[in-house]
Amino acid sequence: MPRFTFEAVDATGARSRGTETAANSAALVQRLEARGLYLLDATEARERTPFTFGGAQRREVLEFTRAMAALLPAGLPLARALESAAQVTGAPAREAILDVRSRVVRGETLEAALAGFPRLFSPIYRGIVRAGERSGDVDGAFVRLAAQLEREAQLRGRVVSALLYPALLAVAGAVAVAVLLLVVLPQFTTLLAEAGAALPRSTQLLVTFSAALARGWPVLLVSGLAIIALAVWSERATEGRRLRARALLRLPLVRPLRQQILGARFARLLGALIGGGAPLYAALGDVIESLDDPIACDEAGAVRARVREGASLRAALEGGAVFPPLLAQLVGVGEEASQLRAFLLKAADILDERAERTAQRLATLAEPALIVLFGAVVAGIAVALLQAIYGINAGSFAR
Repeated sequence: MPRFTFEAVDATGARSRGTETAANSAALVQRLEARGLYLLDATEARERTPFTFGGAQRREVLEFTRAMAALLPAGLPLARALESAAQVTGAPAREAILDVRSRVVRGETLEAALAGFPRLFSPIYRGIVRAGERSGDVDGAFVRLAAQLEREAQLRGRVVSALLYPALLAVAGAVAVAVLLLVVLPQFTTLLAEAGAALPRSTQLLVTFSAALARGWPVLLVSGLAIIALAVWSERATEGRRLRARALLRLPLVRPLRQQILGARFARLLGALIGGGAPLYAALGDVIESLDDPIACDEAGAVRARVREGASLRAALEGGAVFPPLLAQLVGVGEEASQLRAFLLKAADILDERAERTAQRLATLAEPALIVLFGAVVAGIAVALLQAIYGINAGSFAR
């Protein structure tokens, strides 16, 4: 969503400057008027994002969040806590956090200041902070964020550890197959040709594939670069993110994991907003702005439309295909017990646990699958070579 730098005036004639995110200039005018401000001038601000690698970036945000979760409950003012928390991060993130502090000192909300650095602070991160600001519980918002980020870091670490051996196995298997096809097989074919032996059909097919692979390495290189470009496009472009999100929800093994992750994010954010005193319909509107998955945003928009038509939240969730059925069931129990917020947060915890188990299960299944795959490929090559050797020996005995 675009970010605007604006100058406005209130009913008393006092001028103020700041930044605000809005879909367009008309939406910006509506937001300011809702706060009693009248727009004088606005320009779209250019995003300034510190350069950090993904893993380092996540660690910096986690350290910053942990520091804020410790400093704010201790009674430090927000500006002082931001300044102190900035010192535990690296240089690029420190510069961004100090800029956030300066914006807060100038009168911006913390969520609006964080929105200036979307690569550091995700939409759901900013959404939970916004909920904390509206409820007057910024301390609790950072405590919840620290716990959530730590859970995500632990899950990511477990999955990476589980995938390390399969990844090494995949690399070793690919190298072994490449050596067989590009080095061993051509030499073996030369020996067979010198012996004047006719190649079996399976061996001939393998030789033809090996020759095509040796001649087509530029195509393979271009294909690799195209895959990298596609990955970057799917990360940065709006349509690319939508295409990637749709593809993840259609993969048979990945679909349950993706549903659990999206359901947990939706439930945790909605629970935080309702806990801050926001009405359900308004809270769903904030959820739509805070989710970072375009398909989940569409689904949340559909849920909000059903709620506006008079449906209960459970009934609205049951009509969708993105969030898991368990979420609707727990929401229904919460509505019946008049404890919707508590059951939303409980649903988020349960779905997070299920997502962790699903991810570990997928990582565990990857190892035997790769062993079978590369074993079958190597066995096929070996059988083709043995058939050629057997043909030579059979021909020698026949003579």
